[in-house]
Amino acid sequence: MKKHAILLALLFALALSSGLMAAVPSVSISGVTGGAHWLWLEAENATLSGDHLAAAQSYGIDSACFGIAGPVRHGRVAGPNLAWKTDAESLARELELPTVILINDLEANAHGIPALEPADFITLQTGDPDATGNGAVISVGTGLGEAGLFWNGQGHVPFACEGGHADFAPRDEIECELLAYLCAKFGRVSYERVLSGNGQKLLYEFLRDVKGHPENPALAEEMRLNNLAAVITRAGLAGECDLCVQALNWYVSLYGAEAGNLALKMMATGGVYIGGGIAPKIIQKLKEPFFMNGFLVKGRMKPAA
Repeated sequence: MKKHAILLALLFALALSSGLMAAVPSVSISGVTGGAHWLWLEAENATLSGDHLAAAQSYGIDSACFGIAGPVRHGRVAGPNLAWKTDAESLARELELPTVILINDLEANAHGIPALEPADFITLQTGDPDATGNGAVISVGTGLGEAGLFWNGQGHVPFACEGGHADFAPRDEIECELLAYLCAKFGRVSYERVLSGNGQKLLYEFLRDVKGHPENPALAEEMRLNNLAAVITRAGLAGECDLCVQALNWYVSLYGAEAGNLALKMMATGGVYIGGGIAPKIIQKLKEPFFMNGFLVKGRMKPAA
């Protein structure tokens, strides 16, 4: 079977290129919100800032589409990692627009892929240049987002899913221990729990508290004063701390494993795209074997991965 192209998208883009806005007037705005970042849309209880209202009015905007983290149902979103709710009708009233559409943020990412240039990607595994078929997008940041790209014979049609909230599946004995450790803390454990921005912290704490790996006292103080995951990433990439290196390598391996899971679920012979805020910060580590080993080790389905 043809190898999947594994591509890391360095540039975020939102391109409503698949007929999404074909039924609405031509002057439109688009935006995206995730758990940590927003573009254009600033919302709390479905209200927008005066600056955005003025912009919509001054540019003659007559339609809008926003990508928002979380499941979109009947034009409403209550994101699992966001403190606010919103709905298309409320936004339309706030913006005084006849048409507002809400879509999932990873679906928005998938719509943006055709707008990217070759220079906007880093290739982790080169696939067959003539490959066709479904594609997939996976994005780790504050949460874990996933989306599919259905191949209809002529092009890709993006669709949303909530695969990041599927049950975490351990691959070996130590990950069975990790699952038990996390179950004691949280009850149910999803892949998002171990791969979100907080995932590195949980892996670090498990290795320190359960497996007895020694902690660097100087780094422990730095972690107390700063974002723990950011310190783990920096020290892991720099090789300053064996515990941080192990936590980061494990994190990247889990990232690869879930990307491979998604490839199997989507039968993504058309490629797997990696986005999100964390990947650009650990590109060096993603190029090492940990990611692709995690991606490819799929037992009897290894040829399909």
